Amino acid sequence: MERQDRDLAWMLQLENIAWYEDGKVRILDRRIYPVEVRFVTCSDHREVAKAIKGMVTQSAGPYVAAAMGMAQAAYECRGRSEEEQIDYLKQAAYTISHARPTTVKRMELITASCVDVAAAALAGGMRDVSGAVKEHAIQQNSERYARIGQTGKYLAELFPQHGAVMTQCFAETIVGMMLREARAMGKDVKFFCPETRPFFQGSRLTATVIHDMGFDVTVITDNMPAFVMKNEGIDMFTSAADVICCDGHVVNKVGTYQIAIAAKYHGIPYYVSGAPDQGHPTVDTVRIEMRDPSEVLQAMGTETANREVKGYYPAFDITPPELVAGVVTDQGVFSPYSLGDYKTVPGNIVV
Repeated sequence: MERQDRDLAWMLQLENIAWYEDGKVRILDRRIYPVEVRFVTCSDHREVAKAIKGMVTQSAGPYVAAAMGMAQAAYECRGRSEEEQIDYLKQAAYTISHARPTTVKRMELITASCVDVAAAALAGGMRDVSGAVKEHAIQQNSERYARIGQTGKYLAELFPQHGAVMTQCFAETIVGMMLREARAMGKDVKFFCPETRPFFQGSRLTATVIHDMGFDVTVITDNMPAFVMKNEGIDMFTSAADVICCDGHVVNKVGTYQIAIAAKYHGIPYYVSGAPDQGHPTVDTVRIEMRDPSEVLQAMGTETANREVKGYYPAFDITPPELVAGVVTDQGVFSPYSLGDYKTVPGNIVV
C-alpha cells in the first residue's frame, strides 16, 4: 500500500513520529518540539512504554510508537524458541498497551495484531521477525492514515468556505488530513488553537502543523475560548478524541468539555472526529488518567506556582452527547445518539 503520509507536515510523517531501526526505536520528543527538534532513543520496548507514559509522544503518536516498539521487542527475543518468542511478545504487548490507562483498548488492538504477524512469520520459519513486524507497523499506519483521510474529507466539507474554526489539543493525523482536503476544496479557513496546558500541545503541535500546511493560525490561552467565540466569529469547534464511547460520550484532552459548553452557549457546533470504540459501550467503562499533580505547577520546565501549593491534573475530561453536533468518521457524520449505525471493522484505529 502506498504511504499515506505524503504532503503532510514534517512531524506527521512516520519517520518523524516513531521509527524502528537496528534494534532501537527513535521517538520525536513532542514535549519540546518545535522549540527544539530532539529524538528520544529507546534501547528496549520497556523504554518505549516509558516514553509513551512520560508524554514524549502524544495524541496518535503512541499508536505509531506501540507498533514500532513491538518490532523492537521481536528483535530482543530473536533466536529463542517459537514458544518463547510468542510469550515474550505477549508480555511486551501488555507492557506497551498499558502505558497509559485511558487508551488501553485501542493500544491492545495494535499490539495484538503485531503478535499475530510475528506468530505467522515464526510459523513460516523466520527466526528474526522484527522486520515483518516493522513492515506491518508501516502498513497498519498507512491504512489508518487512509481511513483518516476519508474522515478528513467529511470534516473539511463541514468547514465554511471562508471562516474560523477552533481546535482543542493536538488531533494528530486528522489535522493534516482535514487541512489537505480543505486545501483541495479551496477553502479559506483560519484556525484558533487553545494552548492546551500543561504540555502545550495546541500551541506547539497543532499550530505548527496548521502553519506548515499553509493555513492562517492563531494561538490563544486556555482561558480565552469563550471570548474568542463571541468576538472573532468562530464558526465551528472541532477535536479528535482519545475515546468515543458508543453511547456518545467523548473523552478527550482535559479542557474539551468546557470549550464544548461555551460552543453550545454561543450556538457553535462541536464536531468530534474518530470512530466509536467498541471496547467502551458506555462511559462507565472509561478510566480517566490522573497524572502527576506537579505537572500543572510548571510550564515547559519552569516553575509557575508556590512549591507549597497543590496541583490537580486529570489528563482527560468527558463531554456528554448533548454538547456534540456530530461524530465525523470514515463512514460519514453520525449523531452521537446513533453510533450503533457505524459499521465496525475489526482492528480499525481511527485517530
